[in-house]
Amino acid sequence: MDPTQDPNFKPPSTNPPVEPTVSSKLIPNRQPIQKYVLADYLQPIDQPITHQTMSSSKPATASPTLSNKKTTSPNSIKKHKIPKLPTELQPFSSSEEDEEEQQQQQQQHQIDNVPTSKSSIDDEKFIQRKERSESFNISTTNLPRVHSFQIADLEEVPHGVQRQSKSLNDYRFPTHRLKTRLTDPNKYPLVIVACGSFSPITYLHLRMFEMALDSIRESTKFEVLGGYYSPVSDNYKKPGLAASAHRVRMCELACERTSSWLMVDAWESLQPKYTRTALVLDHFNQEININRGGVLKSNSSTERIGVKIMLLAGGDLIESMGEPNVWADLDLHHILGNYGCLIVERTGSDVRSFLLSHDVMYEHRKNILVIKQLIYNDISSTKVRLFIRRNMSVQYLLPNSVIRYIQEHKLYLHDVEPIKQVMGNSD
Repeated sequence: MDPTQDPNFKPPSTNPPVEPTVSSKLIPNRQPIQKYVLADYLQPIDQPITHQTMSSSKPATASPTLSNKKTTSPNSIKKHKIPKLPTELQPFSSSEEDEEEQQQQQQQHQIDNVPTSKSSIDDEKFIQRKERSESFNISTTNLPRVHSFQIADLEEVPHGVQRQSKSLNDYRFPTHRLKTRLTDPNKYPLVIVACGSFSPITYLHLRMFEMALDSIRESTKFEVLGGYYSPVSDNYKKPGLAASAHRVRMCELACERTSSWLMVDAWESLQPKYTRTALVLDHFNQEININRGGVLKSNSSTERIGVKIMLLAGGDLIESMGEPNVWADLDLHHILGNYGCLIVERTGSDVRSFLLSHDVMYEHRKNILVIKQLIYNDISSTKVRLFIRRNMSVQYLLPNSVIRYIQEHKLYLHDVEPIKQVMGNSD
Protein backbone atom coordinates (compact mmCIF):
# COMPACT_ATOMS: atom_id res chain seq x y z
CA MET A 1 0.00 0.00 0.00
CA ASP A 2 1.02 3.60 -0.60
CA PRO A 3 2.94 4.73 2.53
CA THR A 4 1.96 8.37 1.92
CA GLN A 5 -1.60 7.55 3.05
CA ASP A 6 -0.29 7.00 6.57
CA PRO A 7 -1.44 10.02 8.66
CA ASN A 8 1.96 9.98 10.38
CA PHE A 9 3.93 9.60 7.17
CA LYS A 10 7.38 11.17 7.05
CA PRO A 11 9.63 10.98 3.97
CA PRO A 12 12.35 8.32 4.30
CA SER A 13 14.96 10.99 3.59
CA THR A 14 14.25 12.49 7.02
CA ASN A 15 15.27 9.21 8.70
CA PRO A 16 12.12 8.83 10.81
CA PRO A 17 12.05 6.14 13.53
CA VAL A 18 10.36 3.01 12.16
CA GLU A 19 9.53 -0.40 13.53
CA PRO A 20 12.26 -2.80 12.37
CA THR A 21 11.44 -5.76 10.13
CA VAL A 22 12.14 -9.34 11.09
CA SER A 23 15.61 -10.75 10.59
CA SER A 24 16.18 -12.45 7.24
CA LYS A 25 17.43 -15.51 9.14
CA LEU A 26 13.84 -16.18 10.25
CA ILE A 27 12.50 -16.17 6.69
CA PRO A 28 12.89 -19.57 4.98
CA ASN A 29 12.78 -20.26 1.25
CA ARG A 30 14.35 -16.95 0.29
CA GLN A 31 15.91 -18.25 -2.91
CA PRO A 32 14.90 -16.62 -6.22
CA ILE A 33 11.89 -17.87 -8.16
CA GLN A 34 12.52 -21.41 -9.36
CA LYS A 35 11.59 -21.52 -13.04
CA TYR A 36 11.29 -24.52 -15.30
CA VAL A 37 14.14 -25.36 -17.64
CA LEU A 38 14.35 -27.79 -20.54
CA ALA A 39 15.68 -30.54 -18.30
CA ASP A 40 12.39 -30.52 -16.37
CA TYR A 41 10.47 -31.53 -19.49
CA LEU A 42 12.81 -33.93 -21.30
CA GLN A 43 15.13 -36.44 -19.63
CA PRO A 44 17.69 -37.06 -20.96
CA ILE A 45 17.78 -33.83 -22.93
CA ASP A 46 19.82 -35.02 -25.91
CA GLN A 47 17.71 -38.08 -26.71
CA PRO A 48 14.23 -38.30 -28.22
CA ILE A 49 11.34 -39.56 -26.17
CA THR A 50 10.81 -43.30 -26.57
CA HIS A 51 7.30 -44.62 -27.01
CA GLN A 52 5.83 -47.99 -26.19
CA THR A 53 4.62 -49.80 -29.29
CA MET A 54 1.61 -51.99 -29.91
CA SER A 55 1.87 -55.71 -29.19
CA SER A 56 1.60 -56.36 -32.94
CA SER A 57 4.96 -54.66 -33.48
CA LYS A 58 6.82 -57.14 -31.26
CA PRO A 59 9.27 -59.57 -32.86
CA ALA A 60 7.75 -62.60 -34.59
CA THR A 61 9.62 -64.92 -32.22
CA ALA A 62 7.00 -64.41 -29.53
CA SER A 63 5.25 -67.53 -28.28
CA PRO A 64 2.22 -68.43 -30.49
CA THR A 65 0.22 -69.30 -27.39
CA LEU A 66 0.58 -65.77 -26.11
CA SER A 67 -0.01 -64.03 -29.42
CA ASN A 68 -3.77 -64.62 -29.24
CA LYS A 69 -4.03 -63.14 -25.78
CA LYS A 70 -3.96 -59.50 -24.69
CA THR A 71 -0.61 -59.14 -23.00
CA THR A 72 -1.00 -55.41 -22.26
CA SER A 73 -3.87 -53.52 -20.75
CA PRO A 74 -5.37 -50.54 -22.61
CA ASN A 75 -4.01 -48.18 -19.95
CA SER A 76 -0.44 -49.36 -20.54
CA ILE A 77 -0.52 -48.67 -24.30
CA LYS A 78 0.72 -45.20 -25.18
CA LYS A 79 -0.30 -44.26 -28.72
CA HIS A 80 -0.13 -40.46 -28.59
CA LYS A 81 1.61 -39.20 -31.69
CA ILE A 82 2.67 -36.03 -29.88
CA PRO A 83 3.82 -36.15 -26.22
CA LYS A 84 1.40 -34.28 -24.01
CA LEU A 85 2.59 -31.37 -21.90
CA PRO A 86 2.53 -31.81 -18.11
CA THR A 87 -0.08 -29.07 -17.74
CA GLU A 88 -2.45 -30.37 -20.42
CA LEU A 89 -5.77 -31.75 -19.24
CA GLN A 90 -6.19 -35.42 -20.04
CA PRO A 91 -9.38 -36.75 -21.66
CA PHE A 92 -11.47 -39.39 -19.95
CA SER A 93 -9.87 -42.27 -21.85
CA SER A 94 -6.22 -43.20 -21.80
CA SER A 95 -6.05 -42.83 -25.57
CA GLU A 96 -8.31 -41.22 -28.14
CA GLU A 97 -7.78 -44.11 -30.51
CA ASP A 98 -8.80 -46.59 -27.81
CA GLU A 99 -12.00 -44.61 -27.32
CA GLU A 100 -12.80 -44.71 -31.03
CA GLU A 101 -12.17 -48.45 -31.19
CA GLN A 102 -14.47 -49.07 -28.22
CA GLN A 103 -17.23 -46.98 -29.81
CA GLN A 104 -16.94 -48.85 -33.11
CA GLN A 105 -17.08 -52.20 -31.34
CA GLN A 106 -20.16 -51.19 -29.34
CA GLN A 107 -21.91 -49.87 -32.44
CA GLN A 108 -21.11 -53.01 -34.42
CA HIS A 109 -22.35 -55.16 -31.52
CA GLN A 110 -25.63 -53.25 -31.44
CA ILE A 111 -26.11 -53.62 -35.20
CA ASP A 112 -25.33 -57.35 -35.14
CA ASN A 113 -27.86 -57.96 -32.37
CA VAL A 114 -30.77 -56.23 -34.10
CA PRO A 115 -33.58 -58.78 -34.63
CA THR A 116 -34.40 -59.27 -38.33
CA SER A 117 -38.08 -59.77 -37.55
CA LYS A 118 -38.68 -56.18 -36.41
CA SER A 119 -40.97 -54.02 -38.44
CA SER A 120 -39.78 -51.02 -40.40
CA ILE A 121 -41.12 -48.71 -37.70
CA ASP A 122 -39.09 -50.47 -35.03
CA ASP A 123 -36.04 -50.35 -37.28
CA GLU A 124 -36.46 -46.60 -37.74
CA LYS A 125 -36.73 -46.08 -33.95
CA PHE A 126 -33.63 -48.16 -33.41
CA ILE A 127 -31.69 -46.11 -35.95
CA GLN A 128 -32.79 -42.90 -34.26
CA ARG A 129 -31.67 -44.17 -30.86
CA LYS A 130 -28.38 -45.26 -32.38
CA GLU A 131 -27.80 -41.80 -33.93
CA ARG A 132 -28.56 -40.08 -30.62
CA SER A 133 -26.14 -42.39 -28.85
CA GLU A 134 -23.42 -41.65 -31.41
CA SER A 135 -23.91 -37.89 -31.12
CA PHE A 136 -23.69 -38.13 -27.31
CA ASN A 137 -20.47 -40.14 -27.50
CA ILE A 138 -18.94 -37.66 -29.92
CA SER A 139 -19.87 -34.69 -27.74
CA THR A 140 -18.44 -36.18 -24.55
CA THR A 141 -15.34 -37.96 -25.85
CA ASN A 142 -13.02 -34.96 -25.81
CA LEU A 143 -14.32 -33.25 -22.67
CA PRO A 144 -11.44 -32.59 -20.25
CA ARG A 145 -11.57 -33.59 -16.64
CA VAL A 146 -12.37 -30.88 -14.12
CA HIS A 147 -9.68 -30.71 -11.47
CA SER A 148 -10.56 -30.39 -7.82
CA PHE A 149 -8.81 -27.02 -7.56
CA GLN A 150 -11.22 -25.65 -10.20
CA ILE A 151 -14.32 -26.49 -8.16
CA ALA A 152 -15.42 -23.63 -5.94
CA ASP A 153 -17.69 -23.79 -2.93
CA LEU A 154 -20.72 -21.99 -4.33
CA GLU A 155 -23.17 -22.61 -1.49
CA GLU A 156 -25.11 -19.55 -0.48
CA VAL A 157 -24.08 -19.88 3.18
CA PRO A 158 -20.96 -22.08 3.39
CA HIS A 159 -20.57 -24.09 6.56
CA GLY A 160 -17.41 -24.44 8.60
CA VAL A 161 -15.78 -21.28 7.28
CA GLN A 162 -14.04 -19.20 9.91
CA ARG A 163 -15.28 -15.61 10.25
CA GLN A 164 -12.66 -13.03 11.08
CA SER A 165 -12.92 -11.35 14.46
CA LYS A 166 -13.48 -7.63 14.95
CA SER A 167 -10.87 -7.20 17.69
CA LEU A 168 -7.26 -8.25 18.19
CA ASN A 169 -8.16 -10.03 21.45
CA ASP A 170 -10.26 -12.59 19.54
CA TYR A 171 -8.06 -12.74 16.46
CA ARG A 172 -7.08 -16.12 15.02
CA PHE A 173 -5.04 -16.65 11.88
CA PRO A 174 -7.24 -18.28 9.18
CA THR A 175 -6.01 -21.66 7.96
CA HIS A 176 -9.23 -23.41 6.90
CA ARG A 177 -8.15 -23.50 3.24
CA LEU A 178 -4.40 -23.59 3.73
CA LYS A 179 -2.79 -26.83 2.61
CA THR A 180 -0.78 -28.52 5.33
CA ARG A 181 1.20 -30.84 3.05
CA LEU A 182 2.90 -30.61 -0.32
CA THR A 183 1.41 -32.85 -2.98
CA ASP A 184 4.30 -32.68 -5.47
CA PRO A 185 7.72 -33.67 -4.05
CA ASN A 186 9.48 -31.79 -6.88
CA LYS A 187 7.98 -28.39 -6.02
CA TYR A 188 8.42 -25.74 -3.33
CA PRO A 189 5.57 -24.42 -1.15
CA LEU A 190 4.25 -20.91 -1.81
CA VAL A 191 1.63 -18.64 -0.20
CA ILE A 192 0.38 -15.53 -2.02
CA VAL A 193 -0.59 -12.36 -0.11
CA ALA A 194 -2.40 -9.31 -1.54
CA CYS A 195 -2.46 -6.08 0.47
CA GLY A 196 -4.91 -3.33 -0.41
CA SER A 197 -7.94 -1.29 0.56
CA PHE A 198 -10.51 -3.55 -1.23
CA SER A 199 -13.20 -0.92 -0.89
CA PRO A 200 -14.98 -2.81 -2.34
CA ILE A 201 -13.39 -6.01 -3.61
CA THR A 202 -14.01 -6.52 -7.35
CA TYR A 203 -13.71 -9.31 -9.87
CA LEU A 204 -10.30 -7.94 -10.86
CA HIS A 205 -9.03 -8.55 -7.31
CA LEU A 206 -10.23 -12.15 -7.61
CA ARG A 207 -8.86 -12.56 -11.14
CA MET A 208 -5.42 -11.36 -10.02
CA PHE A 209 -5.03 -14.46 -7.87
CA GLU A 210 -6.19 -16.76 -10.66
CA MET A 211 -3.81 -15.16 -13.16
CA ALA A 212 -0.99 -15.53 -10.66
CA LEU A 213 -1.92 -19.18 -10.08
CA ASP A 214 -1.81 -19.91 -13.83
CA SER A 215 1.54 -18.19 -14.25
CA ILE A 216 3.07 -19.98 -11.26
CA ARG A 217 1.89 -23.40 -12.44
CA GLU A 218 3.08 -22.78 -15.97
CA SER A 219 6.54 -21.29 -15.44
CA THR A 220 7.78 -22.01 -11.90
CA LYS A 221 8.50 -24.90 -9.57
CA PHE A 222 6.19 -23.63 -6.83
CA GLU A 223 3.05 -25.27 -5.48
CA VAL A 224 0.51 -22.76 -4.19
CA LEU A 225 -0.81 -23.71 -0.75
CA GLY A 226 -3.23 -20.81 -0.36
CA GLY A 227 -3.92 -17.14 -0.98
CA TYR A 228 -4.76 -14.29 1.40
CA TYR A 229 -6.34 -10.86 1.20
CA SER A 230 -5.05 -8.44 3.82
CA PRO A 231 -7.24 -5.29 3.95
CA VAL A 232 -5.63 -2.17 5.40
CA SER A 233 -6.71 -0.62 8.69
CA ASP A 234 -8.96 2.41 9.10
CA ASN A 235 -5.83 4.49 9.71
CA TYR A 236 -5.08 4.34 5.99
CA LYS A 237 -6.38 7.82 5.22
CA LYS A 238 -7.80 7.48 1.74
CA PRO A 239 -11.10 8.91 0.45
CA GLY A 240 -13.76 6.28 -0.19
CA LEU A 241 -12.41 3.85 2.38
CA ALA A 242 -15.25 2.00 4.11
CA ALA A 243 -14.88 0.80 7.69
CA SER A 244 -12.46 -2.11 8.00
CA ALA A 245 -15.17 -4.44 9.37
CA HIS A 246 -17.21 -3.91 6.18
CA ARG A 247 -14.22 -4.39 3.89
CA VAL A 248 -13.13 -7.58 5.62
CA ARG A 249 -16.66 -8.98 5.45
CA MET A 250 -17.01 -8.14 1.74
CA CYS A 251 -13.72 -9.92 1.06
CA GLU A 252 -14.97 -12.93 3.03
CA LEU A 253 -18.19 -13.05 1.02
CA ALA A 254 -16.28 -12.83 -2.26
CA CYS A 255 -13.80 -15.57 -1.29
CA GLU A 256 -16.25 -17.97 0.33
CA ARG A 257 -18.72 -17.95 -2.52
CA THR A 258 -16.44 -17.78 -5.55
CA SER A 259 -13.19 -19.54 -4.59
CA SER A 260 -11.96 -22.74 -3.00
CA TRP A 261 -8.44 -21.61 -1.97
CA LEU A 262 -8.59 -17.90 -1.07
CA MET A 263 -8.90 -16.55 2.50
CA VAL A 264 -9.07 -13.22 4.33
CA ASP A 265 -6.77 -12.22 7.17
CA ALA A 266 -8.01 -9.34 9.34
CA TRP A 267 -4.78 -8.81 11.33
CA GLU A 268 -3.67 -5.73 9.40
CA SER A 269 -7.15 -4.19 9.48
CA LEU A 270 -7.28 -4.55 13.28
CA GLN A 271 -4.05 -2.68 13.93
CA PRO A 272 -4.39 0.66 15.77
CA LYS A 273 -2.10 2.35 13.25
CA TYR A 274 -1.01 2.05 9.65
CA THR A 275 1.16 -1.05 9.11
CA ARG A 276 3.90 -1.09 6.51
CA THR A 277 3.71 -3.81 3.86
CA ALA A 278 7.06 -5.22 4.97
CA LEU A 279 5.66 -5.81 8.47
CA VAL A 280 2.49 -7.40 7.05
CA LEU A 281 4.59 -9.98 5.21
CA ASP A 282 6.56 -10.55 8.43
CA HIS A 283 3.23 -11.32 10.13
CA PHE A 284 2.42 -14.04 7.58
CA ASN A 285 5.92 -15.48 7.95
CA GLN A 286 5.44 -15.53 11.72
CA GLU A 287 2.12 -17.35 11.51
CA ILE A 288 2.99 -19.86 8.79
CA ASN A 289 6.70 -20.60 9.22
CA ILE A 290 7.53 -19.80 12.85
CA ASN A 291 4.31 -20.63 14.70
CA ARG A 292 3.35 -23.59 12.50
CA GLY A 293 6.77 -24.71 11.29
CA GLY A 294 5.92 -24.52 7.59
CA VAL A 295 4.24 -27.51 5.91
CA LEU A 296 4.84 -31.23 5.72
CA LYS A 297 6.76 -32.67 2.80
CA SER A 298 4.75 -34.84 0.43
CA ASN A 299 6.58 -38.06 1.29
CA SER A 300 6.96 -37.56 5.05
CA SER A 301 4.68 -37.38 8.07
CA THR A 302 7.21 -35.56 10.26
CA GLU A 303 9.65 -33.63 8.05
CA ARG A 304 8.59 -30.06 7.35
CA ILE A 305 9.73 -27.38 4.92
CA GLY A 306 9.55 -23.58 5.05
CA VAL A 307 6.98 -21.77 2.91
CA LYS A 308 7.90 -18.96 0.54
CA ILE A 309 5.61 -15.93 0.88
CA MET A 310 5.18 -13.53 -2.03
CA LEU A 311 3.37 -10.23 -2.39
CA LEU A 312 0.75 -9.99 -5.16
CA ALA A 313 0.48 -6.45 -6.47
CA GLY A 314 -0.79 -4.46 -9.41
CA GLY A 315 1.39 -2.40 -11.69
CA ASP A 316 0.24 0.86 -10.07
CA LEU A 317 1.57 -0.18 -6.66
CA ILE A 318 4.89 -1.18 -8.14
CA GLU A 319 5.20 2.15 -9.94
CA SER A 320 4.66 3.95 -6.63
CA MET A 321 7.81 2.22 -5.40
CA GLY A 322 9.74 4.32 -7.87
CA GLU A 323 8.49 7.63 -6.52
CA PRO A 324 11.10 9.42 -4.41
CA ASN A 325 10.63 9.62 -0.66
CA VAL A 326 7.65 7.24 -0.61
CA TRP A 327 9.07 3.76 0.06
CA ALA A 328 12.12 3.29 2.26
CA ASP A 329 14.92 1.39 0.51
CA LEU A 330 15.22 -0.96 3.50
CA ASP A 331 11.58 -1.95 3.11
CA LEU A 332 11.97 -2.50 -0.63
CA HIS A 333 15.03 -4.70 -0.11
CA HIS A 334 13.13 -6.63 2.58
CA ILE A 335 9.99 -7.14 0.47
CA LEU A 336 11.65 -7.92 -2.85
CA GLY A 337 14.74 -9.70 -1.55
CA ASN A 338 13.43 -11.80 1.33
CA TYR A 339 9.90 -12.49 0.05
CA GLY A 340 9.42 -11.67 -3.63
CA CYS A 341 6.69 -10.08 -5.69
CA LEU A 342 4.10 -11.13 -8.27
CA ILE A 343 3.21 -8.13 -10.45
CA VAL A 344 0.03 -8.09 -12.54
CA GLU A 345 0.36 -5.65 -15.42
CA ARG A 346 -2.29 -2.98 -15.78
CA THR A 347 -3.66 -1.80 -19.11
CA GLY A 348 -1.20 0.60 -20.74
CA SER A 349 1.58 0.02 -18.18
CA ASP A 350 5.04 -1.22 -19.04
CA VAL A 351 6.23 -2.99 -15.90
CA ARG A 352 9.29 -4.57 -17.54
CA SER A 353 10.69 -1.19 -18.58
CA PHE A 354 10.07 0.09 -15.07
CA LEU A 355 11.96 -2.87 -13.57
CA LEU A 356 14.86 -2.14 -15.87
CA SER A 357 15.09 1.48 -14.74
CA HIS A 358 14.58 0.96 -10.98
CA ASP A 359 17.84 0.07 -9.22
CA VAL A 360 16.41 -1.83 -6.23
CA MET A 361 13.86 -3.77 -8.28
CA TYR A 362 16.43 -4.63 -10.92
CA GLU A 363 18.73 -5.96 -8.20
CA HIS A 364 15.99 -8.38 -7.09
CA ARG A 365 14.57 -9.06 -10.58
CA LYS A 366 15.04 -12.83 -10.16
CA ASN A 367 12.60 -12.71 -7.25
CA ILE A 368 9.94 -10.87 -9.27
CA LEU A 369 7.46 -12.51 -11.63
CA VAL A 370 5.58 -10.24 -14.06
CA ILE A 371 2.12 -11.55 -14.96
CA LYS A 372 0.67 -10.33 -18.23
CA GLN A 373 -3.09 -9.97 -18.55
CA LEU A 374 -4.19 -12.01 -21.56
CA ILE A 375 -7.70 -10.56 -21.21
CA TYR A 376 -7.42 -6.98 -19.99
CA ASN A 377 -9.59 -6.05 -17.03
CA ASP A 378 -9.89 -2.39 -16.02
CA ILE A 379 -12.37 -2.71 -13.17
CA SER A 380 -11.41 -0.42 -10.29
CA SER A 381 -12.92 0.06 -6.85
CA THR A 382 -12.82 3.82 -7.38
CA LYS A 383 -15.09 3.63 -10.43
CA VAL A 384 -17.38 1.14 -8.69
CA ARG A 385 -17.86 3.64 -5.85
CA LEU A 386 -18.59 6.34 -8.45
CA PHE A 387 -21.22 4.17 -10.12
CA ILE A 388 -22.89 3.56 -6.76
CA ARG A 389 -23.02 7.29 -6.00
CA ARG A 390 -24.54 7.92 -9.44
CA ASN A 391 -27.13 5.18 -8.91
CA MET A 392 -25.69 3.18 -11.81
CA SER A 393 -25.53 -0.61 -12.08
CA VAL A 394 -22.45 -2.43 -10.80
CA GLN A 395 -23.75 -5.85 -11.82
CA TYR A 396 -21.00 -8.16 -13.16
CA LEU A 397 -18.29 -5.84 -11.78
CA LEU A 398 -18.21 -7.56 -8.38
CA PRO A 399 -19.82 -10.66 -6.85
CA ASN A 400 -23.57 -10.55 -6.15
CA SER A 401 -22.99 -11.29 -2.48
CA VAL A 402 -20.84 -8.14 -2.23
CA ILE A 403 -23.44 -6.07 -4.08
CA ARG A 404 -26.13 -7.20 -1.67
CA TYR A 405 -23.91 -6.37 1.30
CA ILE A 406 -23.28 -2.85 -0.05
CA GLN A 407 -27.00 -2.33 -0.53
CA GLU A 408 -27.93 -3.65 2.91
CA HIS A 409 -25.42 -1.39 4.68
CA LYS A 410 -25.87 1.59 2.31
CA LEU A 411 -22.14 1.93 1.65
CA TYR A 412 -20.52 4.55 -0.61
CA LEU A 413 -23.77 6.49 -1.21
CA HIS A 414 -22.65 9.78 0.30
CA ASP A 415 -18.88 9.62 -0.06
CA VAL A 416 -17.00 12.57 -1.55
CA GLU A 417 -13.79 11.88 -3.44
CA PRO A 418 -11.40 14.23 -5.26
CA ILE A 419 -12.09 14.27 -8.98
CA LYS A 420 -8.40 13.58 -9.66
CA GLN A 421 -8.67 10.31 -7.72
CA VAL A 422 -11.86 9.28 -9.53
CA MET A 423 -10.41 9.89 -12.99
CA GLY A 424 -6.90 8.58 -12.44
CA ASN A 425 -7.03 5.99 -9.64
CA SER A 426 -7.14 2.26 -10.47
CA ASP A 427 -7.24 0.62 -7.06
